Amino acid sequence: MVNKTWDFFYKFHHLTCLLLVSLLAAALYFTRDVNYLKFLKNQQKLHSDDKNYSSTSSSSGRCDFFSGTWIYDNKSTYPLYKERECSFMDDTFACEKHGRKDLKYQRWRWQPHNCDIPMFNGTILLEKLRGKKLIFVGDSLNRNQWVSLLCLIEPFLPPSSHKKLILDGNMYFFHDNVRKKIPKKFSCMKEYNTTIGFYWSPFLVESNADNIWDHRVPGRVIGVESIENHARHWNDADILIFDSYAWWLHPLMTLMWGSFGSSEAIYKTVDMKLRRYEMALTTWSDWLELNINRTRSKLFFMSVSPYLYRYIYKLCRGDVLRNCLNRSEPLFMDEYLVSTKKSMRGIVESTIEKLEERGVKVEYLHITRMSEYRTDAHPSIYSRFSDYLTEEEKKHPRNNSDCLHWCLPGVPDVWNQILSDYIIN
Repeated sequence: MVNKTWDFFYKFHHLTCLLLVSLLAAALYFTRDVNYLKFLKNQQKLHSDDKNYSSTSSSSGRCDFFSGTWIYDNKSTYPLYKERECSFMDDTFACEKHGRKDLKYQRWRWQPHNCDIPMFNGTILLEKLRGKKLIFVGDSLNRNQWVSLLCLIEPFLPPSSHKKLILDGNMYFFHDNVRKKIPKKFSCMKEYNTTIGFYWSPFLVESNADNIWDHRVPGRVIGVESIENHARHWNDADILIFDSYAWWLHPLMTLMWGSFGSSEAIYKTVDMKLRRYEMALTTWSDWLELNINRTRSKLFFMSVSPYLYRYIYKLCRGDVLRNCLNRSEPLFMDEYLVSTKKSMRGIVESTIEKLEERGVKVEYLHITRMSEYRTDAHPSIYSRFSDYLTEEEKKHPRNNSDCLHWCLPGVPDVWNQILSDYIIN
């Protein structure tokens, strides 16, 4: 009887220990995940205003690609291409070439909350673009996205494609037209006869900064009602992707009515950012309404790509960050101030809505919020611009960091994955 009693207490003791260990493990598990739960809660808060950031076509059933989070993905699929293997790489965006050792920025994958972005398929995209012309129109951020797209499609091009860029005025373009004799083993491949170009026009309308090489001129002059000299170079495009924002942030600009060099032109220096931006977009939209082929052409407008140097991010611990230098991971924050002026963003959205009422559909791709997290993915001091810094400027790298453009491979690849899905579908 005594032995049985001790046997009972012995088993009870072990069960009690197992229960305590289980409770302790559960406590540690939930303590470990408390920050992750906080992060999820903050993500829900950050994306509560879906009206401002969701796709313009989400009401028609398209998944909202623009509401999501960045996930580190160290699988072999990322990055989608190698910087050194892209024949079209621009030194402005070649961060690894210019000394960046931390390459984690290449492996972050954008994950929408309620769907997946289809993996980029250059064969399907090129087939969709067969015999067509796709043109990016805007500033260097659009060039950043254009180079990204060329790097993405390069592995899918026929082996005999001429991987060279052609400069014609303000237009840089790649034209896939196979001129070499195709080897017999590739005889099943046909040329795509596709043009993928970039047209330099930072204000969309005409200005004294329209020279593709020499555009850093003092005193910007904008022909707010003049666009024809630009538009005639891309009016035959099948797909147009526009952007224009960063160049409008200068406090003082001179508006011009008339023609450059004309004695009858009227000039007025103003600091009205919103009004001058609205006037230029009105000129742009009027041109589209009168000239675009509404059944053939697809039109896109990229929302603002964040300019980190102008941001103030407030983290839960009270830090204030104003620069992209030495950032190695995306920013996950409890609260933040939207970096881009809502008023300027509102002008774009209003212009696009009015165009649609007039029968011209422009897809507005809301890449701003997804890009704001990526403080780690700007060139900083790792680009060709660092080669031109003086010894004095090199002593102050924080003041000379490129926090506007994006390293490649990187964030613009995600923009192009989304753009590709819109084109294909």
